[in-house]
Amino acid sequence: MSKPSHIGTNWRDLRRVLRPFLATQPRWLLLGCLLAAITVLAGMALLGLSGWFITATALAGLHAATAFTFDVFMPSAGIRLLALGRTASRYGERLVTHDATFAVLAELRVRLFRGWARAEAARQLLMRPARLLFRLTADIDALESLYLRLLVPAAAALGGALLAGTVLGFMHVAMGLALTLWLVIAGWGIAFLVARRARRPAVRRAHGVETLRARAVDLVAGQTDLVMAGRIDAQREALIAADAQLAKADFALNKLEAAAGFAYGGAGTLTLVGVLLAVGLLVNEGVIGAPAAALALLVALTATEPFAALRRGALDAGRTWLAVRRLAPRMTSSADEPAATAKAPDSRLALQLEEVTVAHDGSSIPVLTEASLALQAGERVALIGASGAGKSTLLAAIAGEIAPRSGSVLAQPACLLTQRTELFQDSLRDNLRLAAPEATDERLHAVLQAAGLEEEVRALSTGLDTRLGEGGLGLSGGQSRRLALARLLLRDVPFWLLDEPTEALDAATAHDVLDRLARHAGARTLLIATHLRREAALADRLVCMNQGRIVADLRRGSESFDAALRSLRPD
Repeated sequence: MSKPSHIGTNWRDLRRVLRPFLATQPRWLLLGCLLAAITVLAGMALLGLSGWFITATALAGLHAATAFTFDVFMPSAGIRLLALGRTASRYGERLVTHDATFAVLAELRVRLFRGWARAEAARQLLMRPARLLFRLTADIDALESLYLRLLVPAAAALGGALLAGTVLGFMHVAMGLALTLWLVIAGWGIAFLVARRARRPAVRRAHGVETLRARAVDLVAGQTDLVMAGRIDAQREALIAADAQLAKADFALNKLEAAAGFAYGGAGTLTLVGVLLAVGLLVNEGVIGAPAAALALLVALTATEPFAALRRGALDAGRTWLAVRRLAPRMTSSADEPAATAKAPDSRLALQLEEVTVAHDGSSIPVLTEASLALQAGERVALIGASGAGKSTLLAAIAGEIAPRSGSVLAQPACLLTQRTELFQDSLRDNLRLAAPEATDERLHAVLQAAGLEEEVRALSTGLDTRLGEGGLGLSGGQSRRLALARLLLRDVPFWLLDEPTEALDAATAHDVLDRLARHAGARTLLIATHLRREAALADRLVCMNQGRIVADLRRGSESFDAALRSLRPD
């Protein structure tokens, strides 16, 4: 790829991220920039006015006539006003910019998470949880520098340069214009050079932090497996190596920060020297007096300070660009809403599959091949076959969790109950409300009663407020499955997809769960993937799968149906 094309891609990615970033809190973000500029201007004006006032007062005191006529009240009032105004604007700037930034980052996290709620999302999350978590946390956090450490300081520094140029322009137009151009070129130029030099070490640092976190989590969470495999020492060495790479990147960034500080210090010194020589000539020619000269020198002294605030943002620019490049594909308007499941073309049909083929990413071997299947609304159908036959893949394709390589999937709104009971480190109430966020406690107790868990929840001292550990820790396997069943009952959809709903449960609990499923399913369509006889017995139709293909479709009442049912694993 050519360099202009690469630059164009970077700017396109930046626009994709800036558009939702700036559109979330536009007024507050603009107000934050304005307050930052006011703070800088008030600080410069305060120091300049103070210097002018001290010098003018000293000169006025040399003569009795001017000592009595010199007005000390207006300048001193202006100094107090600027001091109070600077304090208020600084407080307001910190409050507004940080609140607005946090609100924007929270909105971007929601937007990014919705962008992941699409086909293949769950599979990718299971395959790369650390990387995706890093995108949701550290990459979003890196965008903070885009506003707080680049846009805000750049706007404030520009305001400072214009103020300095205006003040000196009243004394001499050429001096004011030269100072403004010098401040902008030197101040922004140093930041640009620092950002270019810091890009590689900043990116290396970002990769180093990500690697260090992932390896630390692997070491802590998988230490038993690592010890059993004899890899614990290797994992520790890998962790030490990641830490060494991170330290190397930090050292490079620290060197650049020191160099940037030296550069801004040098620019400030050159600015002060240049202004000192210029105002010396103006004083010598009688164009301005000593108080005005003191004002010019003090304004020039503070003019480079706002640009020095860009140093931190310039050092973080590489990390910010990396985050922009990673997040931009998920910041398009299509990521605003999760993909919706298509409606069946005929109201009498719950499902219509036509020649559906599915293969996992990176594999040319299909796990589902030219599958065609139609379900009438209200039917109860079981998918049967050996492990690896493609049953779970077929359910995932119907639910929209996997995008088919070819073919079409038309289905009524469906809810998928997977083999694993996904519970979170949260309260019982909030685990249930994942299915219906607006559900009242009365409705939650009703579905718990239907799932056979009501009495056990009532017996808990904190009831629905009971906190679960990670993965539902605190509940038995049967209780976890019943809680998942209760959550299923909360979903008001006409189509249930059940993937081995009673696997690993004892026979008594499994039959109770199945009885409750059958009783509360009502007129819903059921599609059950199973290799257990007790689950398939709920169905009036058996669809047999083998090596990713549908090989038979059997209906209750036929000898082949009874034979297929008997061939399944009993309790």
